[in-house]
Amino acid sequence: MTSGERTVKTLWSAWWRRWPHWVARATVLWAVLYAGFGLACALSGTALIYHGGGSGASGLGWAVVVVGVVAVSVSGAVVVYGLRPALRVMLWVVCGLAGITAFSLLMDVITLLFGQGVDSRVSAVNKVLAAVGAVLLAATARSGRLPAGTAVRAPSAAPRFVQLAAWAGTLAFVPYAAMKFVWASGGTFGGMSGAEVLAVSERNGASGVFLALESWGLDPTALLAVLGVFLLWGLVRPWGQVFPRWTLFLGGRRVPRWLPLVPAWLGAATLAPYGVVGVGYLFLATAGVVTMRRGDFHSSGDALLVGWIGMVAFAVYGIALIVAARSYWLRTRRACRTGVLIGSSGGA
Repeated sequence: MTSGERTVKTLWSAWWRRWPHWVARATVLWAVLYAGFGLACALSGTALIYHGGGSGASGLGWAVVVVGVVAVSVSGAVVVYGLRPALRVMLWVVCGLAGITAFSLLMDVITLLFGQGVDSRVSAVNKVLAAVGAVLLAATARSGRLPAGTAVRAPSAAPRFVQLAAWAGTLAFVPYAAMKFVWASGGTFGGMSGAEVLAVSERNGASGVFLALESWGLDPTALLAVLGVFLLWGLVRPWGQVFPRWTLFLGGRRVPRWLPLVPAWLGAATLAPYGVVGVGYLFLATAGVVTMRRGDFHSSGDALLVGWIGMVAFAVYGIALIVAARSYWLRTRRACRTGVLIGSSGGA
């Protein structure tokens, strides 16, 4: 590393450590941008919700304007008056609203990973802006906390109850992965054969990459479930804090906190509410309170069976991801007193 690169790195580190001093101003800038985005959508009649080919509710643009204006007011007050208790409460409320708006962003990311286009670009932009805002609002709400120390904590495993949550999240995906494997291998489950599932995917606009993996017996969503389980255990085991030896050139280096936490919070914010709400709906459908639509399945019973397998997996895994991500966040905070520096070994 040259002297110039070291200088830039030092300046960047110093600026980043001062985030409590500038994050409120960054939140104000975001809020102005977000309110302007919502106003442009509202005035132009652009829908921010996609309804399967139909026009979405363009009135949501005005809701975005309201969220942006409130965020400008609250974060601006923090800049002027400092972080007061009432302002912190308001920041968390607006953060929750932004998080709700960013719901299903993970689904858009997954479709892009497999070469598919998102249903609505404007809706996707809205989710991205909302997600960025949720992070900034949460950071502003925490900016009044005592600054972190400088000592790096040694890698540690999560407490026992967190690891039990990780086991629950892992086992919840076993029936889901087994169902997907049956279909990908050409078998029949829930009244649907593998060929029928592939035809449905093609009819629904699945990308060539997605269809190719399906034809090879590799279901893309099952592969993502495996990656999700890998992420979950990385959050609870020491190798999620220091790259293990098998990562070659990265072995022994500290894992940047954001690397597992960003996908973890994104996944948790999408899968946990999606799964919990879905399980609630399935309870009502099973009890006969509401009618289960059969969709592409041959009967409502088949749709209900597959729905239970998928929604339970998403709900349990999403909740486990929240528990594991929170534990990782707490265990990787810098210590306020002189701590033990990490070693060069990446234990498991």
